Amino acid sequence: MDIDSLDNPYILLTPGPLSTSKTVRQAMLRDWCTWDDDYNLGVVQVIRQKLVELATASQHQAEYTSVLMQGSGTFSVESVIGTVVPESGKLLVLANGAYGQRLAKIAKVLRLDHVVHDSSELHPPDLDKLQNELASDPKISHVVVVHGETTTGMLNPIGEVGQIAKSHGKTFIVDAMSTFGGVPLDVQELGIDFIISSANKCIQGVPGFGFVIAKRSELEKTAGQARSLSLDLFDQWKTMEDSHGKWRYTSPTHTVRAFSQALTELEQEGGVAVRHQRYSQNQQTLVTGMRSLGFECLLPDKWHSPIITSFLSPNAAAYNFRQFYDGLKRKGFVIYPGKVTDRDTFRIGSIGEVYPEDVQRLIQVIGEVKFW
Repeated sequence: MDIDSLDNPYILLTPGPLSTSKTVRQAMLRDWCTWDDDYNLGVVQVIRQKLVELATASQHQAEYTSVLMQGSGTFSVESVIGTVVPESGKLLVLANGAYGQRLAKIAKVLRLDHVVHDSSELHPPDLDKLQNELASDPKISHVVVVHGETTTGMLNPIGEVGQIAKSHGKTFIVDAMSTFGGVPLDVQELGIDFIISSANKCIQGVPGFGFVIAKRSELEKTAGQARSLSLDLFDQWKTMEDSHGKWRYTSPTHTVRAFSQALTELEQEGGVAVRHQRYSQNQQTLVTGMRSLGFECLLPDKWHSPIITSFLSPNAAAYNFRQFYDGLKRKGFVIYPGKVTDRDTFRIGSIGEVYPEDVQRLIQVIGEVKFW
């Protein structure tokens, strides 16, 4: 294969899958045997340890473990919800966007006892309501929230949510699909028992598997609770622990190896704090540039994440998102349609192999040719 053909025809300004480096894509050119120690010990086990190292400080790492799970990030989310909440438990879902609502839908499909706090897409979770609910309903055993709600780009206050959940003795689950590896956090400090993300987000790998970082003592309690065979989080973990990196079912080897390379590149960049700095600079450059062109953000700045930003669609009779999208794509940029139910918006991501100069070029392109 001509390695030059691995170049991208455009930059993905999306919340994942996202633009990856050529070296991450090159890592998929070799085949691996799922039974071989070169793969299980040399790739899978190293990844599992590095994920724990990213999640918390060294003095607490022995308290945590990680599990890799085939499929999209939602598969990993469902594996957690379907495994860790016992028959006698009750899940409280904090929802303020499509991905919070997806958590609720998973609970409904699994027939879990659950309650949903929907604060609407345009507001963060209601912490007073959470406090009162936990105080009045002792049956609630688990609390789950999305960290970066990419419906709007809102960064939810997981520190405050976790503090309330733990003050009531609840198991705390965080869907950090679009933030882990790109926003600094410490699961031990935040009281997180299970945190979930995916290979194709801020660590800048490619789609194919998700992962869960769990407090060992909490995961060990879940044996036999899973409501699915293939999404049994405990059994997946136990197999990886006992068989030194072996997956229960066919491992997505090429994707895993690409993720290993992506982790190396995260380290080379300077770690999560430095990557967060780049993403934040991308997002600030984007917002400043779009405002200079007359665009307005959907959310107040204080709620913005460095992951993706929602903009109100132009108030122009000739504006058509599809034409706007196609025009930008011809110029080398792919953006996202809006996902808010009652506002006309579009979204632009700031994560992946994307740099402030790329964002500046986007602003220039939009300013020169509005595509409507």
